[in-house]
Amino acid sequence: MLCRIWRNNKLTEMIRNYIKIAWRNLSKNKFSTVINVLGLSVGLTCCMLIGVYLKYETSYDNFHPDGDRIFQVATTLQMNGGEKENWATTPTPMAAALKQEYPQVVQSARLLNLLGDDKLLIQHFPESGQPKALYEERGMMADPEFFDIFNYEFTEGSAESALNGPNTVVISSVIAEKLFGSAPALNQEIRVNSNFNGEQDFRITGVYKPFNQATHLDINFIVSLKGGDMESYLQNHLQDFVTNNMFYTYIKLAQNADYKQLEAKFPSFLEKYARKDLKTSGFNKEQFLIPVADIHLFNNITLQLSPPVSSTYLFILGSIAVFTLLIACINFMNLATARSAKRSAEVGVRKVLGAERKSLIFQFLSESFILVSGASLLSIVFTIVLLPVFNSVSGKDIPLSFFVDYKLITYSIILACTTAIVAGSYPSFYLSSFNPIAVLKGKIGNSLSATFLRKGLVVFQFTISITLIIATIVIARQMHFLQHTDLGFRKDQQVIIPLRSQGAKKNFAALKGVLANDSRLHAVTASRYYPGIFNPSNGNLYREGQAKEESKNVNTNVVDVDFMKTLGIEKVAGRLFSAEFTADTVNSMVVNEQAVKDLGFASPSEAIGKRLYLNEFQGNTTYEVVGVVKDFHFQDFRHAVTPYGFELAPTDWDAYNYMIINVNETNYGNLLKAIGNNWNKLNPNEPFEYFFLDDKFQNNYEADQRLSNVVLDFTVIAIFISCLGLIGLAAFSAEQRIKEIGVRKVLGAGVSAIVLMLSKDFLKLVLIAVIVAVPISWYIMNLWLQEFAYREAISWTVFVVASTGAFMIAMIAVGYQAIKAATANPIESLRSE
Repeated sequence: MLCRIWRNNKLTEMIRNYIKIAWRNLSKNKFSTVINVLGLSVGLTCCMLIGVYLKYETSYDNFHPDGDRIFQVATTLQMNGGEKENWATTPTPMAAALKQEYPQVVQSARLLNLLGDDKLLIQHFPESGQPKALYEERGMMADPEFFDIFNYEFTEGSAESALNGPNTVVISSVIAEKLFGSAPALNQEIRVNSNFNGEQDFRITGVYKPFNQATHLDINFIVSLKGGDMESYLQNHLQDFVTNNMFYTYIKLAQNADYKQLEAKFPSFLEKYARKDLKTSGFNKEQFLIPVADIHLFNNITLQLSPPVSSTYLFILGSIAVFTLLIACINFMNLATARSAKRSAEVGVRKVLGAERKSLIFQFLSESFILVSGASLLSIVFTIVLLPVFNSVSGKDIPLSFFVDYKLITYSIILACTTAIVAGSYPSFYLSSFNPIAVLKGKIGNSLSATFLRKGLVVFQFTISITLIIATIVIARQMHFLQHTDLGFRKDQQVIIPLRSQGAKKNFAALKGVLANDSRLHAVTASRYYPGIFNPSNGNLYREGQAKEESKNVNTNVVDVDFMKTLGIEKVAGRLFSAEFTADTVNSMVVNEQAVKDLGFASPSEAIGKRLYLNEFQGNTTYEVVGVVKDFHFQDFRHAVTPYGFELAPTDWDAYNYMIINVNETNYGNLLKAIGNNWNKLNPNEPFEYFFLDDKFQNNYEADQRLSNVVLDFTVIAIFISCLGLIGLAAFSAEQRIKEIGVRKVLGAGVSAIVLMLSKDFLKLVLIAVIVAVPISWYIMNLWLQEFAYREAISWTVFVVASTGAFMIAMIAVGYQAIKAATANPIESLRSE
């Protein structure tokens, strides 16, 4: 017992001595200690911020009870032997058929996004008091079984029966508070104005709390599929497994069911239910399952409820975090090995006095742990302070609590320990390997291998920094390209006003007539969809002389007669729609150049007057081509230009979803106020809502803009840490050569010559880093640019600018220490001689 106590006391005393000696050494070398602590704390902060972000992005929907049993049914579509495309949606009867066909599917439900409705008008007309109206996003329709699969917490009503009846709706507590304040919302009536489901009154049968964790189900309200315009549509498509691929289908499997085994049965399922109609329609499809926790990470898919995260984006951020911390660790290793000559005497004496190499390794590692511990505490403070800024840059609202989240605490401890080991391992083994006899004879210095490794690590640091500089420039150039390249239409000074209620749609013509007299407005028009939003309207068209199997998918849009004039879409052949041609409202079509090519016409002029037929499976409508317009980008630059056709709506038809106004001046305040006054006269119970087309279109590049900002910020940080290391090494190099500098100055060397002598070795290393970084960065950024159908090629000037910048940064970092050494009094350095 006494022996055990003695051993414990001895171990405690030994650890105390390690810490005491380590603290003395760190205090003695204040300059390198400050550089190391600052660099490591900044690197750890980057790792923590990006680590928290990656944790957030990969934690979507991992909180659902029985989440491992919940799956989304997705579709792979292939048109006429073309490329396959993954969709997150399925046809109308898919959910019910899967539950009926397979016993392992214990529940299924459909969720329908109100397509084309980026904003929905909700109105409440109380028996007494003023009506209330507000625009809300993210409105859905769903089967009642949706709440059997996903566990929402209801504050009013019951999830089990919430959507059983027709014309029922459940709303989030946020909307309930907006409409009713603290009063109960249950059994109140609201009117939901939707282009997709019509203008319907719904009874509130439930109020739920929005999920407070990351989810793709960011929903504000859900209306029943029973009642409204959709009910009759559903009845007409109960056996249609081919078209209407617009429903999000979720299934819940039985305990221990293997979803891969179920997935393997889908080909025979489609053979049974859809093969005949698929053959008739001219396209093929496959079904597959996505675990609910993987939906946000499945980025190779279109039409998802919320934008999935880009795997390239996560990879870039993860790489930045790792490499930024590595740069800080390299600073520590370089400064530790560079000062090995000064520590060699200490090692020699301690070895002569009996110290084992193992104890010396622990001694040097303890210095590393003390440094990293201090840096870790600083990094936690930096992370807490900088998280709001990081959230603003990344566009997220990531919560953070070091004192509650045990996983975060564990991650921080593991990160700190790993950093201490990585940063301190090589210096510890290197310094403890010195031969005591050689050291005490003064025959030890910086070995060739240590010098070579140190230079290699500097090259590695600047390779990362230069790669990040190049990435920043490439991303910035691509963003400039996206924002300033001609889209084929005029997006500036276009005001968009949503038309949601039947009254607003019917009043469009009157409002257009009033606004036409305002000289500040260039043109007024309306359409079902506007550029930049998803357009679900399409048809399989083929021209005269073609078989229906040769049909091509063409997006269509119903527009007002002045639509193309207002947006400045240029005519190529034929004519545009005109009020003089009243027959244009009967199956006339204006198509783009891509539609002309895909439909097999030799030229735009050849297409004029020709007839197009809708695939028989979808009906027998015939169109006459009256005009051809230049290709334009109705979608963002990630997508190639697709075949597009415009149809003209009759003047008394309330088919428009949006009003578009092209204004002549940039002083919008008074103009928008005047437009709002005219709106309120015609639509007194609806708020005046508007936005600008260029802003809305640029929202498609929001994730890329965030990436650009994040990469830029962390590039600056990586360069800062690299420069800290260079400053430390330059100071030590100047200290080592202080007598040589003194002799050279006495012999007449000028300041510039000495600065060049001290700087050229470091600049050589930067040159090697440039040579290594250029091909690596070119390869990585080309991979990122592949996500865009239209992109700006990487010019050689990018590499010249990045390389020049790297040399200038290195010169500034090294130059100060070099000038300081070159201007020192040589008498001081040579006094001992």
